[in-house]
Formats: sequence, C-alpha cells, structure tokens
Amino acid sequence: MPSYNAPVKDQMFVLNDLLKVAEQDIPGYDDLDRETLEAILDEAGKVARDVLAPLNAVGDQQGCVLENGVVRTPEGFKAAFDQVRQGGWTALDCDPEYGGQGLPYVVATAVGEQFSAANMAFNMYQGLTHGAYSAIHAHGSDAQKATYLPKMVTCEWTGTMNLTEPHCGTDLGLMRTKAEPQDDGSYKITGQKIFISAGDHDMSENVIHLVLAKIPGGPDGIKGVSLFIVPKFLVNEDGTVGERNGVSVGNLEDKMGIHGNSTCVMNYDEATGYLIGTEHKGMRAMFTMMNEARVGVGLQGYAQSEVAYQNALAYAKDRLQGRSVTGVENPDGPADPLIVHPDIRRSLLDQKSFNEGARAFTLWGAQMIDRAHRNDDAAALGLISLMTPVVKGFLTDRGFDMCIQAQQVYGGHGYIEEWGMSQFARDARIAMIYEGANGVQALDLVGRKLAQDGGKHVMAFFSMVTEFIKETKGRSESFDADFREPLKAASKDLQAAGMFFMNNGMKAPNAALSGSYDFMHLFGHVCLGLMWARMAIAAEDRLAAGDSDAAFLNGKIATGRYYMARQLPMTATHLKRIESGADPVMSLDAEQF
Repeated sequence: MPSYNAPVKDQMFVLNDLLKVAEQDIPGYDDLDRETLEAILDEAGKVARDVLAPLNAVGDQQGCVLENGVVRTPEGFKAAFDQVRQGGWTALDCDPEYGGQGLPYVVATAVGEQFSAANMAFNMYQGLTHGAYSAIHAHGSDAQKATYLPKMVTCEWTGTMNLTEPHCGTDLGLMRTKAEPQDDGSYKITGQKIFISAGDHDMSENVIHLVLAKIPGGPDGIKGVSLFIVPKFLVNEDGTVGERNGVSVGNLEDKMGIHGNSTCVMNYDEATGYLIGTEHKGMRAMFTMMNEARVGVGLQGYAQSEVAYQNALAYAKDRLQGRSVTGVENPDGPADPLIVHPDIRRSLLDQKSFNEGARAFTLWGAQMIDRAHRNDDAAALGLISLMTPVVKGFLTDRGFDMCIQAQQVYGGHGYIEEWGMSQFARDARIAMIYEGANGVQALDLVGRKLAQDGGKHVMAFFSMVTEFIKETKGRSESFDADFREPLKAASKDLQAAGMFFMNNGMKAPNAALSGSYDFMHLFGHVCLGLMWARMAIAAEDRLAAGDSDAAFLNGKIATGRYYMARQLPMTATHLKRIESGADPVMSLDAEQF
C-alpha cells in the first residue's frame, strides 16, 4: 500500500525563507513564527499520515453507496471526519465570530496540501464546505451567517455548490432550474443538478446546498441567474435541524476516480431556498466559491503529484534492475537500484522540480489572497485573479503528467492496482476537468483576464519579473547563468506572446484563442521559473550564513537548476505555437475531421 509523509521541511522553507511570512505587513502574519508554523504543520502531517492516508485505498475500493435515498461513505470515513472536525482542522482560517480560528489562508493552504495528498476524495467534503462558507460569509445576510456559518465552520453541517445541469456545463446561461418567489420571502427551487461533489453523505447532520437558479421574468442568459441556500433539512428558529426539504439524490455517478467522494445527481422538487444577495446577481456570489475552489483544485494537482512522487522515489531506491552504465554501484546485490539510471533520475527530477515549484507558486498565491482580503489590497486581488486560471490549469495538467511519470517508474507494477499508483493518476485526472475544464481556464486567461482593468494586472506581473531580473544582475556568475538568464529569456517569450494577442486579438480572435492553451502553460512555466529563482536565492543566503542543513539547501539549488535547464525552455515552444496563429487549428472543415 502506498504511504505518505507530509513535506513539512519544504513547506517551512517556502513559508519562512521564500515568503518570509512573519515579516509581512499582513494582519495575522506576525503570529506566524517558525515554532507556531512548524507545530501546526507537524500535527497536520500526523493526521494526514496516520488517519487519512490509510483510508485512501479504502475509499477507492469501496466507493460510496446510495441506500434508501441516503449516501453511505466508505468504511472509516465518518470516524476520520469526526477526528478532523474535533481537531479544529476545518476551522483554521474561518472567522472567529463564527467559531473559526482566524489563521491566514496561507496556513490553511499548506494544511490543505497535506490532507489532499493523503486522501483527495475525503478532503473534498470539507473543502467544498469551506467554499460554501466563504460565499455565505461574503454575500449572505447577517441572519443567514448566524444560521449557517457556525455549524459549517465545524463541519457539523457541510456544504456544496450546484452549478451544472444535464444540458449545460460551462454555459450556465442555459440552465433551467427555476426559483419561484413565495410570500414569506423564500423561493421554491425546482430542477436537476449533476456532478455535485459531496452532494449527500452520512458524515454530517445537514448539507447546505448553494444552488444557481433562475427567477421567472428575469434577464435572459447568465444575467438572470441567482444564488440560493437550499438546506437538505430545513433549520428551525432555534438553529436545530428540522424537517426534510424537497431535495433528494437521484443517482451516484460511477466515476474514473475520487471514488470516496459522493458525486451526486441532485433533484430539487419545490425545495425551499433562500436568496443570497440580490436577485440576478448569482454569478458574482458563486465566483467567490469558484475562485477559491480553482486555487484548491490547482493544489490538488500538485498534491497528487507529490504523493505519487514520494512512492516512486521509494520504489526507485529499492527496486534492483540492471547495472549502471558507468560501473557497478551495488556490488553486493544482483543489480543496481533503479535510481542509478539517468532516465529514472530525469523522471524523478521532472516530478520533484515541478512539485516544489508548484508548492511555492500556490503558497505565494495564497499569500496574495491574504493580502487582498486582510489588507483590502486591490492590486493583490487583481494579481491573484489573473493567476487563478494559471494555478488551476497549469498545475493540474502538469500534476497529472507527473502522476503518470511516477507510475512509469514502477514499470509493469505501476499498472497493477495493489501498488496504488493508478489511483493517484485516476484521482488527479478529474482536477483537469472540474471547476472549469482547463481549456476554459485558458480561454478565461486570454479572453478576459489579460485585458482586465486595462491590462494593468498582467503588466504588473511583467514589471515584477523585470524588476527581479534587474535587482539580481551580477549576484554571481552561477546564479546569472543558471537562473537569471533562463528566467529573462522565458519572460521575453511571455511578453512576446502577450504582444501577439494584443496585435491580433481584435482583428483575428481565433488566432488568440488558438494559442490560449499554450499561453496558459507558457505563463505557468514563467511563474515556476520565478519561484525557483527566488528559492535559489533563499537557499544560497542560508548557506552563506553557515546553515547546517547544507544537503537540503544544495539539493534545493540543484533541483531549481534542473527546472531552469530542462523545463523552462518549453516557453520557446509554446511561443512558436502561439505565433503560428489560427490557420493550423482552423483549416479543416468539420467534415474533414
């Protein structure tokens, strides 16, 4: 059975040495001293290793079962969920007014990586609840907050988001679920939603569904969509659970992966719902959930890659296969371990360099979210809004690729279920699809985010990279050659791609959209390149100060050097594809496919 150990040392390096969290002018960050952070991450790591990881294969093999209208979760899930709740892990960054601990989002993100790597399907139950909590917290009335948030913070009640319908996914303007106004101010919700993760289960007293629906007589399309709270059980005036609402599970989806999470078809039959915010402004409220969820899904991408890598690395060190071409390295054994072979090392370094770069990028993004919300910083909000499709799309695409590479290290054993590698690949696959398929993320990035607020956010990113390159000029010959110059070349590719879209987007929109996927990946590589250059400086500074952990720090620099030499040059390929325009993509008639 696969194992998992939380990468606490690397998380601490990112938080303390790269992001310097305790030195930031963000409310709450002055409490994030090294001892506090390490205590939180160590304890979370124990929960991930000892409670969640052993249930990962159980959830995959048993799945969820629909019995008499109630979803039963896999063996051990409920007891583990109670343990996670009682430990306060669901309340880390929630508002203390409603029972939360009030810690910064960056801390919750680091813990979320551990839990997601250990058991992605399990962690989705609390992750979706947190998204629903955030939407109600941001857009709900005081009465709604008082009614729902305290028990959602503790996950005594869990939450969902209901967008997709059988006939519409991305194009939510086509939805048919309707909300009929009632004299008491409530609405009767009627319709069907599909692909509802954690739609029903036996681990909480109530499930609070956030449902998109249209009020009759409202504007056509997406402008006529409103958001409603629709609880599984109605809530009495004293806050206790009341009678069953008109919402039921029609079916459980039979999925490729994340079997331990209940993906439901939800039927609403004149269910009582309560409007969040104002009529016909549902997408604004829902995007509070969706943006948070997309960062969380990007995290899932590299979290699955991390646990897959850990197991592939252990296998490569243990499995004896062939001899090193430069001489025997295990003279007492019949063969050398796999890790002596250059191609195995290439694969493992692909995985390691991606995982550590993605971790830094995601935690940096979480810090931007903290700065945006805790400092009311519009520039930080604009920057993370720009980056959200890159976090979601690039990290899940590459995370899945790395899971496949980890599986490949095992050879034939990687294809055998008892080794567990196929679960990581199958679970990671959904992250490329849900919360907006990655092609849609790329279209959002190029078609909307680049031009947002007159393009000032992407220009701010360009300036940030340019300033870093200027400031680090002449730091050392090795840094210039290994980090600064590769980043400079990659950033020029990114800016050239941006100019191509600017010059061609209006007159030839298909040219821009044909290159959007490549642009998302180009952007992602530059972001990870920037993170690696910054991490190299942080590691060099610690070494220069005489830090005793030289093996870790030199390994960090060598891993970054690998990324800059072997992965970052892909920006040139992506630019070449972008500049080829629309003709190669659009030349065939539909009948010619």
